[in-house]
Amino acid sequence: MFVKKKENSCYTYFSIRGDFDPEVVTSMLELNPYKSWKSTDKRPNGTQFGFACWDYGRCEEYDVETENQMMKTIADLIPKINILNQIKEKFDVEFYLEVVPEIYSKNASPTLGTNLDIIDFCYKTRTLIDVDLYVMG
Repeated sequence: MFVKKKENSCYTYFSIRGDFDPEVVTSMLELNPYKSWKSTDKRPNGTQFGFACWDYGRCEEYDVETENQMMKTIADLIPKINILNQIKEKFDVEFYLEVVPEIYSKNASPTLGTNLDIIDFCYKTRTLIDVDLYVMG
């Protein structure tokens, strides 16, 4: 029988959401997302998404210093700030830097701090930092 280890984990990724064609964003950024869909695409349950999504840079290399994971996620995007801002203006989309830690109450908690490079990137691109924290028993 498989028993999941009760260890902390975390993943991070960058997400663009709105009404746009993900293939155009891929072409503009010259980066391939790990996941994307159009607003007209269907979910597995048959309903329509209603918004487009372009997710990039998923980092699952757990580091108690989550800023290290965030930096790995945005490293390829930092030199493309001008293009990201063109995308934001052209398609009226929102950017998110997603941080998804899963912590166990008996283990040390990860830090959720950022460094100035992350703050600078988020400021220049108007990226929201979204933390979805899962605390396990």
